[in-house]
Amino acid sequence: MVGKVFLVGAGPGDAKLITVKGWESIGKADAVVYDRLASPRLLKQMKPGAVKIYVGKRPDRHTMKQEEINQLLVDLALEGKVVVRLKGGDPTIFGRVGEEADLLHKNGVPFEIVPGVTAAISVPAYAGIPVTHRDYASSISIITGHESPDKLDRSIHWDKVTNATGTLVFMMGVAKIGYISEQLIRHGRPAQTPVALVRWGTRAEQDTLVGTLENIEAKVIAANFQPPAVIVVGEVVNQREQLKWAEVLPLFGKRILVTRARSQASELVNRIEELGGEPYEFPVIETVMPSSETAKQSVKDAFRALNTFDWVFFTSVNGVEFFFRHLEEQGKDIRAIHQARVAAVGPSTADALRKHGVIAEVVKGPFQQEGMLEAFESELKEGQKVLLPHGDLARSWLPDQLKERGLEVTEAIIYDTVLAGEDDDELLKLLEEGGIHAVTFTSSSTVTNFMEMLKRMGLQDPLPLLKHVEVACIGPVTAKTAEAAGLKVTLMAAEATIESMISALCEWKRTPSPEGAMPR
Repeated sequence: MVGKVFLVGAGPGDAKLITVKGWESIGKADAVVYDRLASPRLLKQMKPGAVKIYVGKRPDRHTMKQEEINQLLVDLALEGKVVVRLKGGDPTIFGRVGEEADLLHKNGVPFEIVPGVTAAISVPAYAGIPVTHRDYASSISIITGHESPDKLDRSIHWDKVTNATGTLVFMMGVAKIGYISEQLIRHGRPAQTPVALVRWGTRAEQDTLVGTLENIEAKVIAANFQPPAVIVVGEVVNQREQLKWAEVLPLFGKRILVTRARSQASELVNRIEELGGEPYEFPVIETVMPSSETAKQSVKDAFRALNTFDWVFFTSVNGVEFFFRHLEEQGKDIRAIHQARVAAVGPSTADALRKHGVIAEVVKGPFQQEGMLEAFESELKEGQKVLLPHGDLARSWLPDQLKERGLEVTEAIIYDTVLAGEDDDELLKLLEEGGIHAVTFTSSSTVTNFMEMLKRMGLQDPLPLLKHVEVACIGPVTAKTAEAAGLKVTLMAAEATIESMISALCEWKRTPSPEGAMPR
């Protein structure tokens, strides 16, 4: 049975600029053939067992020839696979999709072309440059610049192109910027015509260089401005100073590693994106139902006596979610703890309880075990029964303190925290190149598992790669674990909440701290 090939435009770099149809195609693919212009976050959408095949340029080998890529798509489809060919931007704009589709057609392989957001318009937009404007340009030309001068002269009719439209957009032409400028001036564009080069637009590395046709080459050389970049020529470039928006966002230019479990990462990821940063998800923990017989028995014993507790202390969102999962499994509902006072360690945990119809008493002090005891110590009485539902890695500090005060403590291990994640070559590459600017840790287990994952991926000593990465921790307990692992904690949330961590990241971006200082 012959499979099918989806020729998908991945957009310019920002993972969310892919179309819904493109996103769905990745999720059902058996194999994804991609190059480095595609956002690595898109590959996280692949289903388990799907194969990733990289065909872009690497320093250690030549780029796979286009003819080889074409044949690869045919071969995979003839094996019965659903294949996604993931391309940066739009596959029909200098994406050579016609060649790939032609060979698929000749071999009887069904295919679909899924358009993408082209870099020709989106990258300038992220730099505050609309490619058309009522007062300055009512038309646009998109031109390849990725050719030698003699090929450019054969493919571009300079006498017609130069003044054919108000805005000219050259794709991939940084190395030829001097020749392009020279030809445009020679064929009638004023030497003072504004020019902008936007490098790695929509990504954390986005950088913009502005000049005129007569001086842009000198500026490119002086700044050592490297490809890939989109070149915009025309009066619309002058709109940039009024319309640039991405670069003024609080976290613009920062790629931030999120190590939290995928099921819990969305809040942090979304906030980073809203504030102009680029989140890179690398979940290193996963929470699962308890596996040991001891833990399972502790749950059974605790839930059998739910109606006898005076207090139930929830110290995490995970504790809430798994508590209700166990409650449902055992055919019970919240009425089973009707006589207990329910306390939550912080606003996130309280919100999780509220979603289940429970209004908890919330700790106002430190959002950790110490805060729980501080908040309710005056009301805890000797002989009272306390239920502590928690994970297998929870600290023993709170139950020990309660027992010392004469309370009867029942601990229920309602979930396990396990090592998660796949090896990620792209992450290693980004770390080596300095492409990760900060890493966030929301629990001690994220620290421990992150370091273990890096070692599993071949780094015997991960610390040198993390030397220049800001380490952000959600609280002092997590920070202590990070420091014990050899990491230098430079950012710490004032409160143990995601929003507080985001505030610390924004403050770091605004005013980088002197070496050794820790913003709080």
